[in-house]
Amino acid sequence: MNVVFWIVGILAGLICLYFLMIMPRVSGKPDFSMFRKQCLYAHRGLHDNQTDAPENSMRAFQKAVDAGYGIELDVQLTKDKIPVVFHDDTLKRVCGAEGTVDSYTFEELQQFSLMGTDQKIPKFEDFLKLVDGRVPLIVEHKIEPRHDMSVCEIVAPMLLAYKGEYCMESFNPLGVRWYKKHHPQIIRGQLSQLFGKHGMHAGLKMKIPYFAMEHLLFNFVTRPDFIAYDCRDLEEPSRKICKGLYGNIPVSWTVKSQEQLDSIRKHFDVYIFEGFIPELR
Repeated sequence: MNVVFWIVGILAGLICLYFLMIMPRVSGKPDFSMFRKQCLYAHRGLHDNQTDAPENSMRAFQKAVDAGYGIELDVQLTKDKIPVVFHDDTLKRVCGAEGTVDSYTFEELQQFSLMGTDQKIPKFEDFLKLVDGRVPLIVEHKIEPRHDMSVCEIVAPMLLAYKGEYCMESFNPLGVRWYKKHHPQIIRGQLSQLFGKHGMHAGLKMKIPYFAMEHLLFNFVTRPDFIAYDCRDLEEPSRKICKGLYGNIPVSWTVKSQEQLDSIRKHFDVYIFEGFIPELR
């Protein structure tokens, strides 16, 4: 009988610990009006990589602004610590060049074009000037290596000086934690997905941290204001608990068709989309 009692007690304790670990910010929340006014965000701008408005280009951002959509974009640092808007770890897919963004200075990066167009990798500063508060922004911080918070340290003052509506997000919990510690008034989001399901990690060494990330077990140190989750992973339990129990804003990425958008409407409140013009119906 004592053994059963202890087993039940341990299980109950583990369940309570789990709920505490995945708890997002529940008090002192910032203003979420940006999400209420605009729930559709053009992924890397209103882009088409087959035209003259490729992803994360100034032309794609201008198209999103003209259409009235919010914008989701990616920011990382060059070799000379200039924040630029670019997604990939390497230049190969988008620019057809070798190396990474941080292996070139900003001026050196201007020799490359985006998807063979006349568009160049833009400065984050120039992007902010282009948008000028006309639509809300979701700014993903690309943080590599995992313990280098330079992008947060450099981008945060630019966001604080910006007059429009914005929030930050990152896959890296340390980046979300950095904003929690230094600028808790800024809306922060935790990006995630079922990494193993989508082949995003390999080897035993990476399984434990990625398991924790995909099940939001770092929320106890980041306390995010929203969870941005891969829209293909609807049934992940921690995401559902954050939405249902804690009232956390559920953000979906990346929605790629009207049919997919229609199918996930009851699971998410905000939609990052690409490749089609969405309708909320």
